[in-house]
Amino acid sequence: VQLQASGGGLVQAGGSLRLSCAASVSTYHMGWFRQAPGKEREFVADISRIGDMTYYANSVKGRFTISRDNAKSTLSLQMNSLKPEDTAVYYCAAGISRAVPTAATMYDYWGQGTLVTVSS
Repeated sequence: VQLQASGGGLVQAGGSLRLSCAASVSTYHMGWFRQAPGKEREFVADISRIGDMTYYANSVKGRFTISRDNAKSTLSLQMNSLKPEDTAVYYCAAGISRAVPTAATMYDYWGQGTLVTVSS
C-alpha cells in the first residue's frame, strides 16, 4: 500500500487549497490528519470505503470537504476559508477498521505529508 500526498503550499487567509493523495487502497477507509509545529497530530476528516460516509473535526466542518475516487485511486481534501490555525503538515492515511475514525492508531498506512501554510 502506497500513499502519496500532494497539493500543499502557501495561501493567504480566506483562500483555498486542494490536497490530493494517490492511494491504491480502494478497500480501506481513508482519512486526513494534520500536525502543526509543536503540537500533536490531529484528526481532520475521514471517508468510508465507498465514499458514502464522512466525518469531520469540528474545527474544519463546513470549510473542508473530503472525497475519493476509487476508480482513479485518489483521495482529496478541498479546503476553503483557510485560517492561519490551519497551518500544518497534512497526512493522508488508510485503515482497515473504521471503528474509531478519529484515532490515528486505527490507520494502518500513512503518506509522507504535505505542508500547508496559511498567512494572515
